[in-house]
Amino acid sequence: MTAAIYFSPTWTSKKGAEAIAAELAGGGEVVSLDVTRFDARPEVTEFSPEDLVVFGAPVYGGRLYRGSKERFRAFHGNKTPCVITVTYGNRHYDDALLELFDLAKELGFRLVAAAALIGQHTYGQIQVGRPDEADLAEDRSFAAQVKENLAAGRFLDTVPGNRPYVKGDEGGGGGHFHPLTAGECSRCGLCAAECPEGAIAPDCVTIDPAKCIACFRCIRICPEQAKNMNVPAYLEFAEGFTQKLAQPRKNEYFL
Repeated sequence: MTAAIYFSPTWTSKKGAEAIAAELAGGGEVVSLDVTRFDARPEVTEFSPEDLVVFGAPVYGGRLYRGSKERFRAFHGNKTPCVITVTYGNRHYDDALLELFDLAKELGFRLVAAAALIGQHTYGQIQVGRPDEADLAEDRSFAAQVKENLAAGRFLDTVPGNRPYVKGDEGGGGGHFHPLTAGECSRCGLCAAECPEGAIAPDCVTIDPAKCIACFRCIRICPEQAKNMNVPAYLEFAEGFTQKLAQPRKNEYFL
């Protein structure tokens, strides 16, 4: 079995993980395990040495988001070959890839390869549309090389990063920005159901700032475009951040 396991609030980590898994499966079935939603707490799953797993997660302040680590702990390998991917919005992935590397080893997986992938940043207009088709083509080429390494019995010794990890936002607080709700809200309940941390009340308006990780998933999915960040402090920050990270970075692959 080939499985893609991902925490992906705005679907960027999902795209990379699934593209790699599909190529590795060679036309066979890929089991996609999306652990993003708050109610998607996975049951403990054991993988065999014959299985192949691809993990995907976003970078938060140079670290893995704590909630993604908690969800990934439900998956246990038995010397199961594994590819890890982290997705970041064009600043840097810092120690997040190493953190996922260490977690996968702790859970019983054997690391075959790793990737640090570019995705559209949550804030501002940074690398809009990425991963694009060119990125996904790179992912598939990388997966073809992974298959060669698997056939040759080659595994990955390490990835970039430092221990102890950088004191980034592993808690996933996401800064001080939390979405607002405009009058167009129809109270459909979609944002509350889809929130990764259950931070949005059933009224679709009340947001618990202690739970909100500022992933802006609710903004992306709102059918009425009622969820927004139309406040001067955020707009000023986002404009400056967009300019600061305007130079595109490349995907990085480790074999």
